[in-house]
Amino acid sequence: MAYKSFEEYNMKVTDDVKTRYKNIIEDLGEDTTRDGLIKTPERAAKAMQFLTQGYDQDPVEILTAAMFKESYNEMVIVKDIELYSLCEHHILPFFGKVHIAYIPNGYIVGLSKLPRIVDVFARRLQVQERLTEQILDCINDTLKPQGVAVVIEASHMCMMMRGVQKQNSITTTSGFRGQFEKIETRNEFLKLIGK
Repeated sequence: MAYKSFEEYNMKVTDDVKTRYKNIIEDLGEDTTRDGLIKTPERAAKAMQFLTQGYDQDPVEILTAAMFKESYNEMVIVKDIELYSLCEHHILPFFGKVHIAYIPNGYIVGLSKLPRIVDVFARRLQVQERLTEQILDCINDTLKPQGVAVVIEASHMCMMMRGVQKQNSITTTSGFRGQFEKIETRNEFLKLIGK
Protein backbone atom coordinates (compact mmCIF):
# COMPACT_ATOMS: atom_id res chain seq x y z
CA MET A 1 0.00 0.00 0.00
CA ALA A 2 1.41 3.40 -0.99
CA TYR A 3 2.00 6.09 1.64
CA LYS A 4 -0.88 8.55 1.83
CA SER A 5 -0.68 11.89 3.62
CA PHE A 6 -3.75 13.06 5.52
CA GLU A 7 -2.63 16.68 5.98
CA GLU A 8 -4.83 19.28 4.36
CA TYR A 9 -3.51 22.46 2.79
CA ASN A 10 -5.00 25.38 0.94
CA MET A 11 -3.89 24.45 -2.59
CA LYS A 12 -3.98 28.04 -3.87
CA VAL A 13 -1.66 29.13 -1.06
CA THR A 14 0.50 26.04 -1.58
CA ASP A 15 0.88 26.77 -5.31
CA ASP A 16 1.64 30.47 -4.75
CA VAL A 17 4.22 29.84 -2.00
CA LYS A 18 5.70 26.91 -3.94
CA THR A 19 6.41 29.22 -6.89
CA ARG A 20 8.05 31.76 -4.59
CA TYR A 21 10.24 29.09 -2.96
CA LYS A 22 11.24 27.78 -6.39
CA ASN A 23 12.30 31.30 -7.41
CA ILE A 24 14.25 31.83 -4.18
CA ILE A 25 16.09 28.52 -4.57
CA GLU A 26 16.97 29.36 -8.17
CA ASP A 27 18.04 32.91 -7.21
CA LEU A 28 20.44 31.35 -4.68
CA GLY A 29 22.09 29.47 -7.53
CA GLU A 30 20.55 25.99 -7.20
CA ASP A 31 19.02 23.82 -9.88
CA THR A 32 15.39 23.09 -8.90
CA THR A 33 15.22 20.31 -11.50
CA ARG A 34 17.79 18.09 -9.79
CA ASP A 35 16.50 15.03 -7.90
CA GLY A 36 16.86 16.31 -4.36
CA LEU A 37 15.15 19.63 -5.09
CA ILE A 38 12.31 18.74 -7.46
CA LYS A 39 9.68 18.58 -4.71
CA THR A 40 11.39 20.93 -2.25
CA PRO A 41 9.38 24.07 -3.17
CA GLU A 42 6.10 22.24 -2.56
CA ARG A 43 7.35 20.61 0.66
CA ALA A 44 8.59 23.98 1.91
CA ALA A 45 5.25 25.63 1.08
CA LYS A 46 3.36 22.97 3.02
CA ALA A 47 5.83 23.14 5.92
CA MET A 48 5.39 26.91 6.15
CA GLN A 49 1.60 26.53 6.24
CA PHE A 50 1.91 23.97 9.02
CA LEU A 51 4.36 26.11 11.00
CA THR A 52 2.08 29.15 10.80
CA GLN A 53 -1.30 27.45 11.28
CA GLY A 54 -1.78 29.31 14.56
CA TYR A 55 -3.16 32.28 12.63
CA ASP A 56 -6.25 30.19 11.83
CA GLN A 57 -6.84 28.92 15.38
CA ASP A 58 -8.64 30.58 18.28
CA PRO A 59 -6.91 30.01 21.65
CA VAL A 60 -9.88 31.38 23.61
CA GLU A 61 -12.16 28.83 21.97
CA ILE A 62 -9.70 26.07 22.88
CA LEU A 63 -9.67 27.11 26.55
CA THR A 64 -13.41 27.69 26.90
CA ALA A 65 -14.16 24.29 25.36
CA ALA A 66 -12.61 22.64 28.42
CA MET A 67 -13.38 24.95 31.37
CA PHE A 68 -14.89 23.24 34.38
CA LYS A 69 -16.41 24.69 37.52
CA GLU A 70 -14.25 23.56 40.44
CA SER A 71 -13.51 24.75 43.97
CA TYR A 72 -9.79 23.88 43.83
CA ASN A 73 -7.83 27.07 44.52
CA GLU A 74 -4.18 26.06 44.78
CA MET A 75 -1.45 26.39 42.17
CA VAL A 76 -1.74 24.26 39.00
CA ILE A 77 1.51 23.89 37.05
CA VAL A 78 2.20 22.37 33.65
CA LYS A 79 5.94 22.53 33.05
CA ASP A 80 8.36 21.54 30.32
CA ILE A 81 5.86 22.09 27.50
CA GLU A 82 7.78 21.70 24.26
CA LEU A 83 7.95 24.87 22.18
CA TYR A 84 8.76 25.26 18.49
CA SER A 85 8.28 28.58 16.75
CA LEU A 86 9.68 30.80 13.98
CA CYS A 87 11.47 34.06 14.72
CA GLU A 88 9.76 36.79 12.73
CA HIS A 89 13.04 38.61 12.07
CA HIS A 90 14.82 35.86 10.10
CA ILE A 91 12.15 33.13 9.79
CA LEU A 92 14.47 30.75 11.61
CA PRO A 93 13.31 28.40 14.36
CA PHE A 94 13.49 28.95 18.07
CA PHE A 95 12.68 26.12 20.43
CA GLY A 96 12.62 25.29 24.11
CA LYS A 97 10.26 24.84 27.03
CA VAL A 98 7.29 26.70 28.45
CA HIS A 99 6.25 26.52 32.10
CA ILE A 100 2.71 27.67 32.96
CA ALA A 101 1.00 28.02 36.33
CA TYR A 102 -2.35 29.39 37.36
CA ILE A 103 -4.36 29.61 40.56
CA PRO A 104 -8.02 28.82 39.81
CA ASN A 105 -10.80 31.17 40.77
CA GLY A 106 -13.85 28.93 40.39
CA TYR A 107 -12.78 27.30 37.12
CA ILE A 108 -10.07 24.89 36.02
CA VAL A 109 -9.14 24.01 32.46
CA GLY A 110 -8.35 20.65 30.89
CA LEU A 111 -4.58 20.24 31.26
CA SER A 112 -4.01 19.45 27.56
CA LYS A 113 -5.42 22.85 26.64
CA LEU A 114 -2.43 24.74 28.05
CA PRO A 115 0.05 23.10 25.63
CA ARG A 116 -2.50 23.59 22.86
CA ILE A 117 -2.61 27.36 23.37
CA VAL A 118 1.19 27.42 23.47
CA ASP A 119 1.11 25.82 20.01
CA VAL A 120 -1.51 28.25 18.70
CA PHE A 121 0.64 31.26 19.53
CA ALA A 122 3.95 29.53 18.70
CA ARG A 123 2.74 28.57 15.23
CA ARG A 124 2.91 32.14 14.04
CA LEU A 125 5.84 34.35 13.16
CA GLN A 126 6.92 35.36 16.64
CA VAL A 127 9.29 36.96 19.08
CA GLN A 128 9.70 35.23 22.43
CA GLU A 129 8.68 38.30 24.40
CA ARG A 130 5.32 38.65 22.62
CA LEU A 131 4.73 34.89 22.79
CA THR A 132 5.13 35.03 26.59
CA GLU A 133 2.61 37.85 26.89
CA GLN A 134 0.09 36.28 24.51
CA ILE A 135 0.01 33.01 26.45
CA LEU A 136 -0.18 34.86 29.76
CA ASP A 137 -2.93 37.26 28.68
CA CYS A 138 -5.01 34.54 27.01
CA ILE A 139 -5.09 32.43 30.17
CA ASN A 140 -5.64 35.45 32.41
CA ASP A 141 -8.43 36.99 30.31
CA THR A 142 -10.22 33.70 29.59
CA LEU A 143 -10.01 31.77 32.89
CA LYS A 144 -9.94 34.88 35.09
CA PRO A 145 -7.84 33.02 37.68
CA GLN A 146 -6.39 34.44 40.88
CA GLY A 147 -3.06 34.54 39.08
CA VAL A 148 -1.05 33.28 36.10
CA ALA A 149 2.67 32.74 35.53
CA VAL A 150 4.52 31.91 32.30
CA VAL A 151 8.24 31.26 31.86
CA ILE A 152 9.78 30.45 28.48
CA GLU A 153 13.34 29.20 27.98
CA ALA A 154 14.40 28.97 24.34
CA SER A 155 17.32 28.63 21.98
CA HIS A 156 17.20 30.79 18.87
CA MET A 157 18.68 29.55 15.60
CA CYS A 158 19.06 33.16 14.45
CA MET A 159 21.69 33.54 17.20
CA MET A 160 23.15 30.05 16.81
CA MET A 161 23.49 29.64 13.02
CA ARG A 162 24.12 33.25 11.97
CA GLY A 163 24.90 36.60 13.53
CA VAL A 164 26.78 36.12 16.82
CA GLN A 165 26.83 32.30 16.40
CA LYS A 166 26.49 31.52 20.11
CA GLN A 167 25.35 27.90 20.32
CA ASN A 168 24.90 27.64 24.09
CA SER A 169 22.83 30.73 24.79
CA ILE A 170 19.34 30.39 26.25
CA THR A 171 16.84 33.24 26.30
CA THR A 172 14.43 33.32 29.26
CA THR A 173 11.29 35.43 29.39
CA SER A 174 8.65 35.53 32.09
CA GLY A 175 5.34 37.12 32.89
CA PHE A 176 3.21 37.22 36.03
CA ARG A 177 -0.33 38.36 36.77
CA GLY A 178 -2.43 38.51 39.92
CA GLN A 179 -1.19 36.44 42.88
CA PHE A 180 2.07 35.69 41.05
CA GLU A 181 3.02 39.35 41.36
CA LYS A 182 3.53 38.59 45.07
CA ILE A 183 7.12 37.51 45.65
CA GLU A 184 6.25 34.49 47.83
CA THR A 185 3.85 33.02 45.24
CA ARG A 186 6.28 33.74 42.43
CA ASN A 187 9.15 32.12 44.36
CA GLU A 188 7.03 29.01 45.06
CA PHE A 189 6.32 28.66 41.34
CA LEU A 190 9.96 29.19 40.35
CA LYS A 191 11.09 26.62 42.93
CA LEU A 192 8.55 24.07 41.68
CA ILE A 193 9.79 24.43 38.09
CA GLY A 194 13.40 24.18 39.24
CA LYS A 195 14.45 27.82 38.74
